[in-house]
Amino acid sequence: MMRLTPISNLMARPSFLPPFMFGLLFATFGVILSAKYSSITVDQSALLALKSHITHDPHNFLATNWSTSTSVCSWIGVTCGSRHHRVTALNLSSMDLTGTISSQLGNLSFLASLDIHQNSFHGTLPIELTNLRRMKYLDFDNNSFSGELSSTLGNLSKLERLSLDWNQISGRIPNSLFKCKELKFLSLFNNSLEGSIPTEIGNLTLLETLDLGDNYFKGEIPLVIENLTSLQFLHLSNNKLTGEIPLVIGNLTSLRELYLFNNKLTGEIPLVIGNLTSLQFLYLSNNNLTGEIPLVIGNLTSLRELYLNNNKLTGEIPIVIGNLTSLQFLYLSHNKLTGEIPLVIGNLTSLRELYLAYNKLTGKIPSTIGNLTTLEVIDLAYNNLSGEIPLVIGNLASLQMLYLFNNRLTGEIPLVIGNLTSLQVLSLDSNKLTVSTNNLIGEIPSSICNLTSLGAMALHENNLEGTIPKCIGNLSSSLTAVFLGNNNFHGQIPENFAKGCMLRSLHINNNELGGSLPRSLGNCKALNLLDVGNNNLNDTFPSWLGNLDQLQVLILRSNRFYGQIESFDITVSLTKLRIIDLSHNNFSGYLPTLFFEHMHAIRDEYGKKVEPNYMREVKIMKDAHLFWVNYAYGLSVTAKGLEMKFESLLSIWMQIDLSSNQFRGEIPKILGELHLLIVLNLSHNCLVGPIPSSLGNLSELESLDLSSNKLEGRIPTELINLGFLEVLNLSQNNLKGPIPQGKQFDTFTNDSYMGNLDLYGLPLSKNCGTDEETPAIFDRDDDGDELNWKFSILMGYGCGLVLGMSMAYIVFTTGKPWWLIRIVERVRRRFAKR
Repeated sequence: MMRLTPISNLMARPSFLPPFMFGLLFATFGVILSAKYSSITVDQSALLALKSHITHDPHNFLATNWSTSTSVCSWIGVTCGSRHHRVTALNLSSMDLTGTISSQLGNLSFLASLDIHQNSFHGTLPIELTNLRRMKYLDFDNNSFSGELSSTLGNLSKLERLSLDWNQISGRIPNSLFKCKELKFLSLFNNSLEGSIPTEIGNLTLLETLDLGDNYFKGEIPLVIENLTSLQFLHLSNNKLTGEIPLVIGNLTSLRELYLFNNKLTGEIPLVIGNLTSLQFLYLSNNNLTGEIPLVIGNLTSLRELYLNNNKLTGEIPIVIGNLTSLQFLYLSHNKLTGEIPLVIGNLTSLRELYLAYNKLTGKIPSTIGNLTTLEVIDLAYNNLSGEIPLVIGNLASLQMLYLFNNRLTGEIPLVIGNLTSLQVLSLDSNKLTVSTNNLIGEIPSSICNLTSLGAMALHENNLEGTIPKCIGNLSSSLTAVFLGNNNFHGQIPENFAKGCMLRSLHINNNELGGSLPRSLGNCKALNLLDVGNNNLNDTFPSWLGNLDQLQVLILRSNRFYGQIESFDITVSLTKLRIIDLSHNNFSGYLPTLFFEHMHAIRDEYGKKVEPNYMREVKIMKDAHLFWVNYAYGLSVTAKGLEMKFESLLSIWMQIDLSSNQFRGEIPKILGELHLLIVLNLSHNCLVGPIPSSLGNLSELESLDLSSNKLEGRIPTELINLGFLEVLNLSQNNLKGPIPQGKQFDTFTNDSYMGNLDLYGLPLSKNCGTDEETPAIFDRDDDGDELNWKFSILMGYGCGLVLGMSMAYIVFTTGKPWWLIRIVERVRRRFAKR
């Protein structure tokens, strides 16, 4: 039986319960405090481990701030939760840090946001990061991470944003990633991912942004994207995707931006594209799309940018394009569009850039284009547009680039062109424009002098007349390229090129310009191409050009230059010169040995094999507009009497042409040191003496013309070493002895040696058994044989003349100079081997 103790007794003696409860409470508090301290220590250790993996901290963000003497929660870039005081967010973005990611970062068990974008972290992403079950936000953009994505990414079930742009991640997207069904933002742009786009991507139904651009994905766009009905941004550009644009794309009615450019997509633009009425940016360029621009494009009234260029689209520009009144950028160039530019183009009053080049458009430039007062770029080049340049072009005060070249435009360059004071590129070349001598007194309109921002002027290959405005020299502080060749300009070249001249390229060839070459061109220190060929310039050799140490191409051919150049006083020297053409002038004296000594670009005396590049550059203009300045565009050079015209000029093309002058003396041996020379033409001069054996060192030489001089002696056997030699002309000299045999010499015909009566050996019919000269012996009593011999020579010359003229006619009329084609192909092959 249980015995009860009276209450009075309990109250009378001391109780052990309060001390026990106090002890229990104290112990509990100690455990909590210890756990909290331990957790903070774990977070601190994880962050200090990360700090130890950082090898470069240029701004000392972590070096001076992440210290054990202060609380983790006060460290720069660290955010702690208010309840547990655990690290919940880490933001080290844009700190210019270099290093790797510590695996201990996976111990930050409360971490929900990690942002380290815009640094130089490298290596692989540690798998331990997938232990962070609270993670919602991961941003690793703009680093150098490599390796493959972890197959355990699916552990991050709360992940809403994953951004790995601009890294070097490779392999395939792991299927586990598509278990992260909370994802709203997935961007893997600009990596090295491959394979097909997984169909499991359809599981991410909350996605608003999907960016897989600039990778190596192939195959078709998966149909499951129809599930992504919340998608606002879809970027799959710069991959290897094939097939057609799927019809299910019409279900993505929330889309604002669609980028599919630079793939291999085929078929027509689907009509369901008209369902995407929220679209603001549509980029389908650089594919193989066919058919016409669908009329439903007119439904996309929110469009700001439409890029359909570089496809195979046909038909006319639809009139419904006029509905797109918010459009700022319209790119339809490089297609097969026909018909006229619709008048409704004038409705697009927000338009900034209009590209319709490289189509088959006809008719006139519509006058409604004058409504587009915000236009900065107009490119209508390479069409069949006709008529005059409309006067309303003068309304476009914001215009920076105007490309109308390669059309059939006629009439005058309008005076209102001077209103375009923001213009930086003016390209009207290859039309049939004339300048009215009634209205403009035979000159380019003087209003062009108002274009003080002009960077490039291309008016070549027209029928322009009059004189070149003197203000061209004043504009040289902004002008980098001037193309006025192939017109009918007369008078003199302007003489006022000011100090600080920015000219890089000056083409005024094939006109009727006279006088002398202006000395003020010496102010253009950046000049790398000067072409004044085929004019009536009357001057001595411009020795002052030696100050232009950037000059690479100098064309003075077919003028009236005269005098000697062997005493050329080189102040700075033309060390970068690689093409010089002084042909068809009246230069005299000895060949300029000192000049050749300073041609380091061709001598390659330092053994430098520079990477071939084109003589052009990208210019960045106001408002970030880009344009190519192709400094050598339209440049013509002569080899074996035939013109070769360049659209772009490679830096490996090296040529010296001093033909058709009055040079005398011997060929200097130093020419044999110009090891990179491809074309050498010294023909039609008064050169004497032997062919120097040093020419056998010109291992890159493909064309050698020493014809019509007074050279004597034997053909050096060293020339057999010229393994790339395609063209050889030694005709009309006084050479003697045997013709070298073997290698390229086995490919040359009689034409290479005509007029050298004492040469023998193949391919000539005249032969001799030994290297010694053996005079022909005739029977003095046999007058008939001597007569027959002389008759045979006359017949040979006659037949050779007829045959030579016939061959020349065939070459010039067919336009197929096989040898020239072989030269160009050989240059390419040789470069490919380097």
